[in-house]
Amino acid sequence: MDDMYAVGILIIVCMLVIFIGRMKKFGDFVVSFLIRAALGLISIYFCNEACAYFHMERIMVGINFLSGLTCGILGFPGVALLYGIMALKFL
Repeated sequence: MDDMYAVGILIIVCMLVIFIGRMKKFGDFVVSFLIRAALGLISIYFCNEACAYFHMERIMVGINFLSGLTCGILGFPGVALLYGIMALKFL
């Protein structure tokens, strides 16, 4: 019976170690997601300014939650995707 408790405690400790390792990777993911989203939204802002300067208001991308989510997941290719969608919508 004592062996069962020892095995149970060993399993719980192993699961705790795995959980802590996963949380560290999750934290790294969250930080990189937020950095990609922030840089993507900043690049959208400057691209919108360039579009306004060159009188291409029809392909300007809105800065909102969905564009931030797209930039956070895909990074700079997400910015290009958003502008590509707007350009196709313009055609």
